Amino acid sequence: YIVQRTLIAPNETQARRGSIAAAFFKLTPVFIFIIPGIICYALAISGKSPALQQAILDANGNVIRDNAQQAFPLMVANVLPIGVRGIVVAGLLAALMSSLAGAFNASATLFTIDFYARLRPQTSQERLVWVGRVATAVMVLIGILWIPVIKGGKGLYDYLQGVQAYLAPPIFVVFFFGVFWKRLNAKGCMAALMVGFAMGLFRLLVDTPVKLSQGFHYAEGSFLWVMNNVFFQYYSLLIFIISSIVMIAVSYATETPSFERISGLTYGTVTEDHKKESRASWDARDVVLSVLVLVLIMAAYLYFVG
Repeated sequence: YIVQRTLIAPNETQARRGSIAAAFFKLTPVFIFIIPGIICYALAISGKSPALQQAILDANGNVIRDNAQQAFPLMVANVLPIGVRGIVVAGLLAALMSSLAGAFNASATLFTIDFYARLRPQTSQERLVWVGRVATAVMVLIGILWIPVIKGGKGLYDYLQGVQAYLAPPIFVVFFFGVFWKRLNAKGCMAALMVGFAMGLFRLLVDTPVKLSQGFHYAEGSFLWVMNNVFFQYYSLLIFIISSIVMIAVSYATETPSFERISGLTYGTVTEDHKKESRASWDARDVVLSVLVLVLIMAAYLYFVG
């Protein structure tokens, strides 16, 4: 989402400051996910909310882990007054619709423009619009069918982190190295994306049967069992390393990109005019805010790591 918004910014200043603002917002989800659960547990264990106590705790006062994911909706239903309850639900639905609309639009555009239009370049605009609508409908259907897989995970936050860890590394490799390394070319980047996404998709396919059925498990010691039990961040690091190797190897095995195509797109091909334009687009405020984001990230990491 950040990349989409950045690319449509009217100038570098707004693109940069929008990204910095997004970085601050990205620090809040972990607290938004965790704090409601802590409040719900405190209300349940103290007995101040009998409904929460009955739903979250068993007869011995222990947390019913299968019901722990219901903490937020239970608090909305049993703690908030009726009017505020409606506002919260409306806000959740609005945020959900906005996020889904962005995801479906990006997916449909990617399929329609980058795949269908290239395979059939003579297709009319009306046909492309129709294909985009069909692609959106297919994405909605896939999302609905994927709900049981999400429910079978350890929690929504853990599941989201896992999916991002499997799919984000090849994208990061292409963006990061592509900006700093002018020798890389389109073939290397495409190869890295294909290999990285294939590894991420493989891990998702391995994990899916385990999440769908609580009694299902792979034979201990088998290859699939090892893949399923590798910590997702370690697997993400593996995807990053292999995607980087593939991109560099394929780029150096193929032709060097022409200067005209990458002029101004990497630090090695920035002209003096580009440097002046970029320098004029930021000031000390941008530097201070960027440093502040990094400090907050390091402080949060060191605090929670202990």
